[in-house]
Amino acid sequence: MPSIEEEPTPNGELVLQTLAMPRDTNSNGDVFGGWLMTQMDLAGAIAAREIACGRVTTVAVGSMVFLRPVPVGATVSCYCEILETGRSSIKTLIEVWVKHYKFTEQQKVTEGEFVYVSIDDNGRTRPIK
Repeated sequence: MPSIEEEPTPNGELVLQTLAMPRDTNSNGDVFGGWLMTQMDLAGAIAAREIACGRVTTVAVGSMVFLRPVPVGATVSCYCEILETGRSSIKTLIEVWVKHYKFTEQQKVTEGEFVYVSIDDNGRTRPIK
């Protein structure tokens, strides 16, 4: 457990990094939560595909928590931690952290659990090798 003096750091491995652009915002100028979920799903699928050694599909999203808004111009980083691997499923925890020129440290903005299933070329579930 980190001490009180330590800055919080992301859990998992950096899998995807992108830039929040004006087209990704709502009328208040904050990034849409749905856009963040898309980035998280992409990151989780990349991590799950490595474990499955092939195609995966998203089957569940749960426990989404949005902690703060994401400003335009922020670098958005998705970190994935594999929580569990089943016969054909992969459960991940995905954290999103942002870095913006207006603040000095990286800040956590959301996290969520995503579950993927390994599938064959016909879209049927297949065991993970």
